Amino acid sequence: MKKEKTKFVCASCGYESIRWLGKCPECESWNTFSEEVVVKQEAKGKQGYSGPLNISKLHKIESSSVSRFSSGIQELDRTLGGGFVPGSVILLGGEPGIGKSTILLQSLALLKKPSLYVTGEESLQQIKMRAERLGIASDLITILAETDLNKILSAINDTEPTLFVIDSIQTVHNPELMSSPGTVSQIRESAYALMENAKTTGRTAVIIGHVTKEGSLAGPKILEHMVDTVLQFEGDGNNLFRIIRAIKNRFGSSNEIGVFEMQGSGLKEVPNPSGVFLNEDKTVNSGSCITAVFEGTRAILTEVQALVVPSYFGNPSRITSGFDQRKLSILLAVLEKRAKINLSNKNVFINVSGGMRIDEPASDLPICLSIISSSREKTLPPGIIVIGEVGLGGEIRGVPQIIARLKEAEKLGFISAIIPKANFPETKGKTGMKIKAVSSIEEAVNTF
Repeated sequence: MKKEKTKFVCASCGYESIRWLGKCPECESWNTFSEEVVVKQEAKGKQGYSGPLNISKLHKIESSSVSRFSSGIQELDRTLGGGFVPGSVILLGGEPGIGKSTILLQSLALLKKPSLYVTGEESLQQIKMRAERLGIASDLITILAETDLNKILSAINDTEPTLFVIDSIQTVHNPELMSSPGTVSQIRESAYALMENAKTTGRTAVIIGHVTKEGSLAGPKILEHMVDTVLQFEGDGNNLFRIIRAIKNRFGSSNEIGVFEMQGSGLKEVPNPSGVFLNEDKTVNSGSCITAVFEGTRAILTEVQALVVPSYFGNPSRITSGFDQRKLSILLAVLEKRAKINLSNKNVFINVSGGMRIDEPASDLPICLSIISSSREKTLPPGIIVIGEVGLGGEIRGVPQIIARLKEAEKLGFISAIIPKANFPETKGKTGMKIKAVSSIEEAVNTF
């Protein structure tokens, strides 16, 4: 009996090897190789293409506006850049139970267009139970419980939906391939077939993808390159708030977010996210600082909290929630070197309230002042907002969109702000807030 030829493929980046490897030499991830059967195809002779080519000079191509249709949920439309685009393919990722299936069912009910929901993980009865809990009874939604790719494509062509949902791509398998569902080759080929159907027929496809332990989308990176839009569902089971973030969007702005609140009747939109991420009782504690971060096209106010306590055992802890831990180490080094604040024997804990995650440089100065506030047991003045990037030399650098940030803070009742000196000329005559402009971390430390 002839033994089948196999290969080993990395589930993270698609790197192929003739033997199993513990660590991928391409993406350096551990224990991601799986064995797949190599299907040998018959060699075909090279043939020249004699048909017409779709080629044109750039200046002769006519521009066209992108037509969209609303998802029925304003926060989801904002994240998508204005709504669903016919013929587009959207990849939605997130942890199990975070609300991916819930929000898609809610959207299909509000869509008022024929749609198909393909589930490979749940039964029809389970989908019906969820729909009843959400109060959905639309006759335009068709449900299919199937994992065979050929049957799914046949159902899509038979029902002719405006939008179809695949839940999830890891369960779909092509019977023509020898590998198991969820492997790199199965995910790649299944996604390509679904994308081809959407592109040729003008249907919108939404593909749900699993995430790894690190929080990134499972499967090869080529899946993210194939689709038009990548949406990431953020949040956890202990937090009522959920955030949908656009990581990639060919038809709109990336890094746009939509904010939702999980309730018993489903996900509810949060039109004013700034009110969610701020302290509700308006009390000011040491280690607390308010800042304004930009997410896509809007400014959002959020509270950063720091707790600095003595370390009695070995190396001090540096733990963050919603902030990059490596960036915290850099800011602590700047505070010790430039502001002469000794934190080498202190545990430092950073938390961003409401489950928000901030990455932009404008949050550097608020983090530093919250650490100093907790270390000195002194509170920042009430009604103040802090914005600024901190350089390694201790300088405070300017940030973009300063006026939009200040206007959002002023709208919520803030009366003063600490901002970089480089941004101060922009603010003259454009805000009624009391502005304190600083150029160095030492100057910012002396404000309280």
